[in-house]
Amino acid sequence: MPKSVYIHIPFCLKKCAYCSFLSGLKLDYASVYVEKLIEEINFFYKGEKLNTIYFGGGTPSLLEIKDIERILTCFNFDKKTEITLEANPKTVDLEKLKQLRSLGINRISLGVQSFDDNLLKIINRAHNSKEALKTIENITLAGFDNYSIDLIYGLPEQDLKNWQKTLKIAKDINPPHISLYGLKIEKGCDFYLNPPKNLPDDDMQADMYEMALNEFESYYHYEFSNFARKQKYISKHNMTYWNIKPYWGFGLGASGFIRNKRYQNEIDIEKYLKNPTEKKHYESSNLLEEHIFLGFRKTKGIRTDKINKIFNIDFDKKYKNQLEKFQKLNCIQKTLHGYKLTKRGVMLSNCVLCEFLDDEI
Repeated sequence: MPKSVYIHIPFCLKKCAYCSFLSGLKLDYASVYVEKLIEEINFFYKGEKLNTIYFGGGTPSLLEIKDIERILTCFNFDKKTEITLEANPKTVDLEKLKQLRSLGINRISLGVQSFDDNLLKIINRAHNSKEALKTIENITLAGFDNYSIDLIYGLPEQDLKNWQKTLKIAKDINPPHISLYGLKIEKGCDFYLNPPKNLPDDDMQADMYEMALNEFESYYHYEFSNFARKQKYISKHNMTYWNIKPYWGFGLGASGFIRNKRYQNEIDIEKYLKNPTEKKHYESSNLLEEHIFLGFRKTKGIRTDKINKIFNIDFDKKYKNQLEKFQKLNCIQKTLHGYKLTKRGVMLSNCVLCEFLDDEI
């Protein structure tokens, strides 16, 4: 049975220009939403001991403490359970952070995105850099040993100079964990409907990524986008995804992975509130492709012995041409248990992984 839970909280102060997630709902729905969310959890979850719980969104930190507590009491967890809550700097002060810590939440994922106020305005963030820095200080004062900050590169008007400034501030803060994302404009976000000007091109984004790799070289870079100051700060919940382990997804539009099948909850808020326990929408997926794609995202790479056992294949034989090609191009490196991408391979990962995935189409 699943040992991890994702809980989707779709409320926001305002919608970020790059966000295509199910978010931005007004807090008017919060009370009834929590009721229906708890109804869904109690219907499906059967009390198994959990390793991780993750409140994502949206902006989970907008919820009242009493509502977060009610949700948490649905689950079986202890002090060893990693419990993460995503937060916007505008929505938590020191007192609220202390209250969150008292509930058992032991990890905060803070959406900083940038320490440049002009860029924060362009992407329609609710906070400014001063508020972000103050919140980071308060997270520590509230007793959180483990927290993460999110940063985005490839933003409109962003150049290497102001990106380096953000990286330097982040490095000086020395957070336990950093998540680093390249801007992706997808259907459903404001930037898709109103394309921004002066976007960094692919070469510039690659330079920004490489600059971050150099800036955070003292961190353990365990996945394309994730850096931990020490191994104990690795996101256990996200490792559930990358290691293709089962997990529950609760809430509006939440995704889960149960018995080797992926599902998504209802995405219409009115329909979800009417019947939160409605049969989940199961989706077909190619698990071999997922093992390859997600495995190569980890800096340790893929374990071919495990893949061979799960799918009854000979990985080296099946992908002989791809392996030979990208080893010669210094994009893939043989490891003790399989293969991993080199630094060059990470920079060219889209091209590399496409050839493995195309083999299955």
